[in-house]
Amino acid sequence: MTLPLLFVVILASVQFSMLFLARGDLVDACRTGARLASQPGVHADDVESRVRDLLAPRFRPVARIHVRSGDYPGDEVLVAVSVPMRTAAPDVLWPIGIGLGGRDLHAVSRSLSE
Repeated sequence: MTLPLLFVVILASVQFSMLFLARGDLVDACRTGARLASQPGVHADDVESRVRDLLAPRFRPVARIHVRSGDYPGDEVLVAVSVPMRTAAPDVLWPIGIGLGGRDLHAVSRSLSE
């Protein structure tokens, strides 16, 4: 009787762990992008390219990257990255109503331009 429940708990922990690790990768790439965007003379295309290079290969084609650069020193710089959860982890809990479809992992980093 407890075997199905144990199986669901194991699947949930595996899925959550994979999502947690993927979000860490997104945050690292996003922070590096924000540091790069805060440098003078760096364009948004350069930041987007660098962030894409830092992401895992499975995320590169589906990643949505938004860069808002500052025009003047001291302006806020923002880099946001999001990817669909289904590319980060298998959707194994959908039979019990906990699906990943239509959900995204997000990471946002802010910095001040130099």
